[in-house]
Amino acid sequence: MDHYEYTELLKTLTIKMQNVTDVVRPQDITRRLGEIEALENSDGFWNDATAAGVIQKEKTQLERRLAKYSKTFNTLGDAKDIYDMAKEEGDDETIESLFADAGELENQVKSMEIEVLLSGEHDSHNAIVTIHPGAGGTESQDWASMLLRMYTRWAERHDFTVEILDYQSGEEAGIKDAALLIKGINVYGYLKNENGIHRLVRISPYDSAAKRHTSFTSVMVSPELDDDIAIEIEDRDIRIDTYRASGAGGQHVNKTESAIRITHIPSGIVVQCQNDRSQHKNKATAFKMLKSRLYELEMEKQQAAVDGVEKSDIGWGHQIRSYVLAPYQQVKDTRSGIPYSNISTILDGDIDEMIEGVLISLSRKDDDEE
Repeated sequence: MDHYEYTELLKTLTIKMQNVTDVVRPQDITRRLGEIEALENSDGFWNDATAAGVIQKEKTQLERRLAKYSKTFNTLGDAKDIYDMAKEEGDDETIESLFADAGELENQVKSMEIEVLLSGEHDSHNAIVTIHPGAGGTESQDWASMLLRMYTRWAERHDFTVEILDYQSGEEAGIKDAALLIKGINVYGYLKNENGIHRLVRISPYDSAAKRHTSFTSVMVSPELDDDIAIEIEDRDIRIDTYRASGAGGQHVNKTESAIRITHIPSGIVVQCQNDRSQHKNKATAFKMLKSRLYELEMEKQQAAVDGVEKSDIGWGHQIRSYVLAPYQQVKDTRSGIPYSNISTILDGDIDEMIEGVLISLSRKDDDEE
């Protein structure tokens, strides 16, 4: 990198940071934190534990966002000031150090840009991820298990907590169904655009003729809702079934009918949970999963009405991404149009760049439509 390139980079990052500032509005965050502090010091605030908990969660999120913004804003400002001073003094060593750190500075501003894109109502929430193989038997079930591993490894890379809510093994390999709860900051915001059909093309390891196969698996992501969000579910609209738990192991597997399956008849949504020995706990978790899915369904219907399209046009049936292992290796998302050749690391959970590419692409599309 030379002086011209670094100067242009600083100009670009300054513009991006100004756009971030316009959205984050740090002065509004500071004002709101002052209001929260006044509430905390008021009489009776802590008497209502539920209300206090909601405010405390808001406070934590605001403090985290403000701290990240301030760090990025100050780092960029320091880089510009130090660069100007170093040029005046002819300090080549400092300038070379700034050039070396340019990539890190660029990534820091990009991270703040992504933070701005994750400002939806439920983006900060945990996410419930449900994976279901399409037609194709063992081949599709194996593909579903590969996606399950991909999202699990992604969560581990971020030190997020993963809780398996449901896991049903395939007869020969892979899985028939799986649902997991991923807990962490902005998990739903990151994964919400993973909703849809994921397509795999490869030489099947289960085909003795070594023919190329195409498999499909649906991924459904919904936010884990707070208890204060009311979703009405009528008893007449649901059917509850119990069955024996099955899976990779566990003391309660195949011993008691502790697993719960809930079918929401009007929507056709089916959720199931078998992660606990207690049928009551599994039932409570299954209801939480159902409420999250119903909320997500309603949000999609509202968006479909805004876009002027039928719900079926944007539902689970649309293909969002192709993973090609043969005759060449490439992952390509239909929303961003960006191809990736590092398919092995992607399947090992290194999907941040791909996710961020979709977030940015969809954001630009929204801006163009406005």
